[in-house]
Amino acid sequence: MFSFRTTSIENQLDRALTDGKVACFCTQNCWDTEAGRYMYDIFRERGNLQMIFSPRDTELTPLTNHIEIEADELKDLNAVVVEIQDVGSRYFNYTKDLFRLMEMLKEMEDAPSLYIVDHINPAGRVVEGTATGSLSEKYVPKVAHRHGLTVGELANLYLNEIGGKYPLHVISALATDSNRQLMPWTIAPASDIPGLFTCDMYSGGGLWNNTNISPGIGTARPYEYIGAPFIKTAASEDVPEADGAMVRPCSFTPACGRYAGKKCFGYQIMLSPGEEYHSLMHTLRLMRYFRLRYPEFELQDGFREKLSDDTLYAYIEGEVSWEETREHIKVEEQKWIRKAKKYLLYDDQPYRMK
Repeated sequence: MFSFRTTSIENQLDRALTDGKVACFCTQNCWDTEAGRYMYDIFRERGNLQMIFSPRDTELTPLTNHIEIEADELKDLNAVVVEIQDVGSRYFNYTKDLFRLMEMLKEMEDAPSLYIVDHINPAGRVVEGTATGSLSEKYVPKVAHRHGLTVGELANLYLNEIGGKYPLHVISALATDSNRQLMPWTIAPASDIPGLFTCDMYSGGGLWNNTNISPGIGTARPYEYIGAPFIKTAASEDVPEADGAMVRPCSFTPACGRYAGKKCFGYQIMLSPGEEYHSLMHTLRLMRYFRLRYPEFELQDGFREKLSDDTLYAYIEGEVSWEETREHIKVEEQKWIRKAKKYLLYDDQPYRMK
């Protein structure tokens, strides 16, 4: 059973929420600006909050990027209320944790109802890339690299993909005051998604995490900076650029993660005001450039599964032309948009960059 609801989670009168045993699966983004409290405080005040599943460390602790949950913790619950801020790309760990939760519920004989308090997608309705192929990461639905959906729409799609039979209820993003009073990146969705531009760069930039080039994790500007100790920048370098962005040589020293405390050389990707930037296409071209330029550059464990597209992988390896790759992306984006329309809950439509 699926329902889309246009009043806030506090005003839902389901017995599972008012009298049942409730668990909350959430991040710091479940802050209610109108009431001045977190979503789980609703159920704490009612006396029926059983547990909170949330990231294991403080919200801006570097490398805090998962919500842990065990199947046994879901027994005897009547409802699980989810409120996280998705970032618009299929790699985002907290959203993958939600899909893992959904698969756990599918395996239960008497699963609790699942409620999603929806949020606006900070990456907007723009679509980039291709839907997952046969080789993909676990707990990732068949969506484009930058999918253009909200987390509620994604959950509806994923429930259909896995054949889940438990009730799913999505609370409209328009019913939550914080979505009207805050921009969706005001409260950082994760420690490596700190601000305004990050979500526009993550659909391509997230792939660097499975290489030996750092995407600036451990700096104040992750996914805007890329680099490694072995990169040599010079004015004569013909580094690929892209519509909607400029590139400049830079250096940085990460405070944590890969190359912590080591000086890295590389490039800052600077977005042009008012223009759209296809992060995935640019990242692919940069990776092919580094593959040809630096024998030290490595695609590491999990990269191929995260990319999940043989044509894009072949391009990075120098086996396919850019023209063929670009046309492949265009066709796949159009396919994904047609599929996505079945799951839309709001009036605005996903679209691809021209």
